[in-house]
Amino acid sequence: MLIVYLILWFIFNERITLEVAVIGLIVCAVIELFTWKILGKTKHPAAKTRLRLLAGGARYGYNLLKEIFRCNAAVIRLILSPRLEVEPELHTFRTKLKTDAARVALANSITLTPGTITCGLENDSFCVHALDSTLGQGVEASDFEKRLLELEGIADDAR
Repeated sequence: MLIVYLILWFIFNERITLEVAVIGLIVCAVIELFTWKILGKTKHPAAKTRLRLLAGGARYGYNLLKEIFRCNAAVIRLILSPRLEVEPELHTFRTKLKTDAARVALANSITLTPGTITCGLENDSFCVHALDSTLGQGVEASDFEKRLLELEGIADDAR
């Protein structure tokens, strides 16, 4: 995180000099320590755990992009086809995700896919408005939840 803080420091300062670098390193180190104290983190996860999280995040990102393109094609087909009628529906389903962060990530991923929007999220129950019934059923059948469950498992192992 220290590197991210430093990059932001240099971007905001719009120049790189020795003085800016030294002051930035000190300020960013203090912010990093403050962040650890506030978030309750006293140690970094192992490099193996970081790599597993990175790989899981990459798989999730790939899956998200794949679903966005698939849903784009479905919405375009609905719009351009004179025979297909739009049949909007509210689709509800339950999730096995345990953390609020994973549930919010799932809700945001559903909203990012064309033709669907998350209307409600209560405990482990989602309410999704879909432009068509096939899109609504496709949300539950997607690999979003599976990938997020993998990431939750990796994060649990790191603790």
